[in-house]
Amino acid sequence: MDRSPATASPRTFFSSPRWGVLSRSLAAIFGGYALAAVTSVFCAVALPGARGQTVLTGMLLAILVAACAALWAFATRSALRAWVGILAPTLLMAGVSRLLGAWA
Repeated sequence: MDRSPATASPRTFFSSPRWGVLSRSLAAIFGGYALAAVTSVFCAVALPGARGQTVLTGMLLAILVAACAALWAFATRSALRAWVGILAPTLLMAGVSRLLGAWA
């Protein structure tokens, strides 16, 4: 089997043990941060109540979400699932937040 970089697919890249740990670490750090930030924004625009209270609730929830994202990154079977499992809710909440008036 030829393992040259020109013929390597993303699936083999993400399943490689060497690159898998690096990819999971990057997913946990940067993907978790992005998910936490978007969660905070989403809560600020989606929750009812005073603006200050919803912002504080979003920030507190974002800390929990960031920790869960890091756990998720290393609990899945592959690094590709880690990235998809973190980026999918991030993009979904970002889209809904935008529709609700965030980043206007």
